[in-house]
Amino acid sequence: MTRPIARVLTLLELLQGGGLRTVAELAERLDVDERTVRRYVDHLVDLDVPVESVRGRYGGYRLASGYRMPPLMLSDDEALAVLLGLIAGRRAGLTTTTGTAAETAAAKIRRVLPERLRHRLDAVSGSLAFTAEPGEPTAPESAVLLSIADAVRHHRPISIRYTAADGRRSERTLHPYGLVAHSGRWYVTGVDVAVGEERTFRLDRIAGARTLPGAFEPPAGFDPAERVLTGLATAPYRHEVTLRIQGTAEQIHTRLPAGIAIVVEPPVESGADSDAGHWSRVELRVERLDWLPAVLASLDRPFLIERPDELRDLVVALADRLTDSDRRTPPQV
Repeated sequence: MTRPIARVLTLLELLQGGGLRTVAELAERLDVDERTVRRYVDHLVDLDVPVESVRGRYGGYRLASGYRMPPLMLSDDEALAVLLGLIAGRRAGLTTTTGTAAETAAAKIRRVLPERLRHRLDAVSGSLAFTAEPGEPTAPESAVLLSIADAVRHHRPISIRYTAADGRRSERTLHPYGLVAHSGRWYVTGVDVAVGEERTFRLDRIAGARTLPGAFEPPAGFDPAERVLTGLATAPYRHEVTLRIQGTAEQIHTRLPAGIAIVVEPPVESGADSDAGHWSRVELRVERLDWLPAVLASLDRPFLIERPDELRDLVVALADRLTDSDRRTPPQV
């Protein structure tokens, strides 16, 4: 690549950074005089790149708003970050219902990369393994996600068409406070205007979202992620479990995440050891109990079961199986 062409592409890259660039600034960055900068700008215009000229004392050049222009210029680290982000986003359910978007975007990036770098990135994606994730990721519609995100940002009410878990359909007016991605699902939380209470809705169950006239003011200090996690942990399920576990909330949440368990720590008396005798109250609502004994054992901390009695029976059964396994002798070969 000859130096003039390289500098024209560098000029394009500088303009793609956004904002207005003065001729003097561009001349300094390109190590050329201002007349040459203007000539390079003419080259870009000849290539149908919409470079706007702003006259006056503080004038200069800028790209037209919303313009996107190839070529894609990425360093090795940038290319790796983009492709890994696409792979991880697809695995975590952070994409939309246009399921092929991540694949086609990755393919476009790969096509413009040097062969050396393309082979190295293929080696990374081909050798990368992911641990199992809880549940199957569910993606929302692109239009729904974008409409709600815009309403959140500009504090606009929205009308949504929602299908509940039991199949009931309704149209609701919502003051959306925030979007939250958790365990392969997207949620929007805010105030349901009809009932005047905070509600959380899954985006994959929203068939359409429409921005309404007006505006609202979200409450100060509202944490959408905390609200979603609390809502998930307190949702009605088949079994309500209450435990006492010796440990802090941080220690307990290593095995029982905030989206599953609510942990209430006792107040620590002045001068007392924060770990000694520190029994936290833990509440869970779950559909099944059979997985809990193994999780409680993995905490490796003393615990007491307040309810239900069925969980006590399952813990005793697990302890008996572990004892039997320890006493079992290997078969003679």
